Amino acid sequence: MKIKNIKEKIIIFIMLLVATGMYRLLKIPCIVLHITGIECLGCGMTRALLSALRFDFVSAFEYHRMFWSLPIIGLYVLFDGKLFKNRVLNYAVIILIGAGFILNWAMNLFG
Repeated sequence: MKIKNIKEKIIIFIMLLVATGMYRLLKIPCIVLHITGIECLGCGMTRALLSALRFDFVSAFEYHRMFWSLPIIGLYVLFDGKLFKNRVLNYAVIILIGAGFILNWAMNLFG
């Protein structure tokens, strides 16, 4: 991985953190929820992440059951989707995480 590539990813990550902070400070609601009245796949993730950072994992799990997948997703982005040497394993983990997000969304929508 090239140094320039890592720097770009770090800059993008910092920009996402700043955007999330502004979102929280300005109390902007989820756009999907605001428009449709239905929670999106990521609804609750910011609150879950903030709870996890305070080591309140019970609350984090209640806000979004897939909060634990964020570090894995971050590693996939950092390493260009090649976290494991086995390509099938890389795809399998991403598919399982995606299925987890969909299952979490369905449980919130219908449960």
